[in-house]
Amino acid sequence: MAENRPRATSTGPGRVLVAVYGIFALAATARAGVQIAQRFAEAPLAYTLSALAGIVYVLATVGLAGTGPGYRRLAWGAVAFELAGVLTVGTFTLLVPSDFPDDTVWTDYGIGYGLVPLILPFVGIWWLRRTGRAG
Repeated sequence: MAENRPRATSTGPGRVLVAVYGIFALAATARAGVQIAQRFAEAPLAYTLSALAGIVYVLATVGLAGTGPGYRRLAWGAVAFELAGVLTVGTFTLLVPSDFPDDTVWTDYGIGYGLVPLILPFVGIWWLRRTGRAG
């Protein structure tokens, strides 16, 4: 009898997703670290949000790369927070650009990163749902 467990999120095409999240984790965290260390007073909100995005990408990477229900919950939480963040920050940067004197990872829905920050959480949710079904 087949077991009724979700498939691992880090297998097959999920490896590419984990890699993309890992790249964004590194890029966003490094960018925020440099911005905070060198110019924090210029745009504290933007740089803090970039750091938050980096942390979210790290958590999503760990959640998607891990196996088991705890990692799956972590991935769901991180990806859902990421979607809310990119939609919220993206909207505010368009409506109140004066509050963001420098870009964040999620500025204008991630336009500076080819809109990948907007697309990525939708792909993450799709993958989590797809692998959540028994294989």
